[in-house]
Amino acid sequence: MSQISLAFSGHEGEWHLLHESIGISAMHMQLLKNNKVVMFDRTDFGRSNLSLTGGRCRYDPNDTELKIDCTAHSILYDVGTNTFCPLMVQTDTWCSSGAVLPDGTLVQTGGYNDGDHVIRTLAPCNGYYCDWVEFPQALLERRWYATDQILPDGRIIIIGGRKQFNYEFYHRNSQPSSSSHNVVWLNFLRETRDSSENNLYPFVHLLPDGNLFIFANTRSIVFDYKQNRKIKEFPAINGGEPRNYPSSGSLVLFPLDENRPIEPEIMICGGASRHAFQLVKKGTFQRAASTCGRLKIMDENPTWKMENMPMPRVMSDMLLLPNDDIIIINGASSGTAGWESARNPVTRPLIYNPHQDERRRFSVMSASPRPRLYHSAAILVNDGRVLVGGSNPHIYYNFSGVEYPTDLSLESFSPPYLSPVYDRYRPRIIEAEKVVSYLQSFTLTFTVPRFMKTSVVSVRLILPSFTTHSFSMNQRMVVLKGVQVSCVATNTYRVAAVGPSTREIAPPGYYMLFVVHSGIPSSGMWIKLQ
Repeated sequence: MSQISLAFSGHEGEWHLLHESIGISAMHMQLLKNNKVVMFDRTDFGRSNLSLTGGRCRYDPNDTELKIDCTAHSILYDVGTNTFCPLMVQTDTWCSSGAVLPDGTLVQTGGYNDGDHVIRTLAPCNGYYCDWVEFPQALLERRWYATDQILPDGRIIIIGGRKQFNYEFYHRNSQPSSSSHNVVWLNFLRETRDSSENNLYPFVHLLPDGNLFIFANTRSIVFDYKQNRKIKEFPAINGGEPRNYPSSGSLVLFPLDENRPIEPEIMICGGASRHAFQLVKKGTFQRAASTCGRLKIMDENPTWKMENMPMPRVMSDMLLLPNDDIIIINGASSGTAGWESARNPVTRPLIYNPHQDERRRFSVMSASPRPRLYHSAAILVNDGRVLVGGSNPHIYYNFSGVEYPTDLSLESFSPPYLSPVYDRYRPRIIEAEKVVSYLQSFTLTFTVPRFMKTSVVSVRLILPSFTTHSFSMNQRMVVLKGVQVSCVATNTYRVAAVGPSTREIAPPGYYMLFVVHSGIPSSGMWIKLQ
């Protein structure tokens, strides 16, 4: 097998400024199937720097800052054209959560104040003639700092939130009176709460057996949501320091590879100490954690395997890249999440290669000129870049007289695999099926200037994340099995692959499909898994 070594090629990735200002601070981000990104922050800090169009204004007698507001707090950004337009959101989306339904509609849940019981939906549209639809009092409990996870049956489970030790479900066709619409107690969330509430935005991932992995504070369990029972509890993460908000470490579920027995593994990196939030009030900005912990969930006696990042990090985002690497981006090296609560921004992303020798897994990338602290976010887009926005560690927009001004800009980071030096190895999909079924064979055709016969070609599906507050909800990669490559013309190849085995491995919905040749991914194309 031949694989190009990207991390040690000498290329450290490239940053590009896309917009000096998009008018809002991108606190929450979600890529949709039409390559448009929904971004939003909150409504209760006053005016943004982007006006609503068509003479629209938000009239909200419950708003804590401004009852009449004619500015936008959400935008729709077009990846292909690098343009954006304002969206109208009525209720407060501060510190909310989201997931995408199998039909591609974003379901966005909760928030603060008059938004804490609201469900909002946004369906992908071809033009800019779409907007949020809001359903007041659709949630049974207040959901502020909750986590959403799409399930194999198309429902969304909404877990936790501030002072909420429970979960509930959303299904498009369910009514509040139906048996599927109720609140279920989850004692694990009560047990993991401490004085700083370091179990907010609990880390949740759907496991290949259909159960949930839930991490809160320092503890984690496998949870059967159908029977409302804990199946397994793991040892507390080494070091005894919390990793959830406001300590704000980050977590990924490693790619699920169908070419071998699937052994789900998660990794958690960074975070702040248990007392960091209280220490900030006394003027002390404590060094963040530099450790990462890996856990193989199905091991008979699972234990945390700890590694060290090149630098400490809090409030960073972790994203799966299509070539198996993981990028760790944004954040600070001291302090914690919260207003004015961090110092020493970390502007250099890390690339983590889980297949390298342990001493060579981390590579330090080029630095952005812009700090990305509290209320920043990052997502992977279909061309392989990472979109980065946000950073507002203040109660209001504040652009002067502070150490870290509010940042309304939008950047992209191009990982090393996008360097022109790898263009001769880069596959380009020219034909593929738009719909993929479970366990069914399908084909696609790609071109590549130089095909390495000794390399492995793989086909991957990536479910885009809803990213906010250092956690990329619903992020998922599946490596498909049965990949066979045949040459059909000069520099042109056909790949046969098999759709995912089960809905538990890959819930139905819209995924980005990538072909990876010799460690170099194609641009992603959208397929519907059903």
